[in-house]
Amino acid sequence: MGPYLTTIMLMSLGLGTTIVFSSHHWMLAWMGLEINTLAMIPLMAQKPHPRPVEAATKYFLTQAAAALVILFAAILNSWSTGQWFTSFMVQPLPLLILSLGLAMKIGLAPLHFWLPEVMQGLTLTTGLILATWQKLAPFVLLIQITPNDPKIMVMLGLLSILAGGWGGLNQTQLRKILAYSSIAHMGWMAIIVSFSPALATLTILVYFITTTPAFLLLNLTKTTNIGALATSWSKTPILTMITPLLMLSLAGLPPLSGFMPKLLIITELTKQQLGGLATLAAMFTLFTVYFYLRVAYSLSLTLSPNNLAGTTPWRFTTKQNTLPLATIATLSMMLLPLAPAMLTLTKP
Repeated sequence: MGPYLTTIMLMSLGLGTTIVFSSHHWMLAWMGLEINTLAMIPLMAQKPHPRPVEAATKYFLTQAAAALVILFAAILNSWSTGQWFTSFMVQPLPLLILSLGLAMKIGLAPLHFWLPEVMQGLTLTTGLILATWQKLAPFVLLIQITPNDPKIMVMLGLLSILAGGWGGLNQTQLRKILAYSSIAHMGWMAIIVSFSPALATLTILVYFITTTPAFLLLNLTKTTNIGALATSWSKTPILTMITPLLMLSLAGLPPLSGFMPKLLIITELTKQQLGGLATLAAMFTLFTVYFYLRVAYSLSLTLSPNNLAGTTPWRFTTKQNTLPLATIATLSMMLLPLAPAMLTLTKP
């Protein structure tokens, strides 16, 4: 794919998301979601290989089904209330159908099975767009239609945290591990979105900040599976030293940035007299901590039997721009001191 066509597709991604952000009518929001989906497919299938084409086909079928469910819920709500406004979603049945459609768009369990398979067939750069930017438009709609009864989103959130941790335990492909990581993080967002939309927004922003350096680092070292991580020290020794901290930040361990949203969510759930729910969510997160530690161990505590020629790549100057990686990696590890300021932003 040439640079001009890539630019057009990326601009279309931005246009579709912007339309969803600014729309108050369900038809406009649905059109924005469709523009987003159709712009993403050429980016996925830009390499003439069966794996990307298969991933793009699976993505198209899943997103088309989700868009159909969302449009059906909007029509059903309009038939019941006579309104097409996104903020006028009050009927319980359209709310349930719409929540499931948006959950499929984001990749919440039990509608998450497409995400690891699609992620496995993509390049790391395209996978980064799928794991971050493509979550924004459905997330905004999810905030606008937050139901008064939070049971649906709480159940979807708990299932996502459990499925994200359980599914990533036996994976050796790093792209699938990052896909299950995305499912688990979206579960934390789904749990809190009914109680505090501002805190859910903070959660997804911190997820973007912590997951972006993971994708950029793997793209820099051209690593796609856990076994190849042992050779990273000969390519980028300093980044190899920092990467375990990035993985632990994704896991949500203190004193790193990823701990902040989990702490605030557990605090908010406790205030809502939902201590049992907070305990279950924290326990299910231990699964994700395990496979993050597995990645960190493979990076920092294992060495491959390199010959002399294989130990010299770090001497060569890379042509890739590492400034974005350095900046976002610093943010992913050092945002926790800003937690009191972030907490004030989540208060109404």
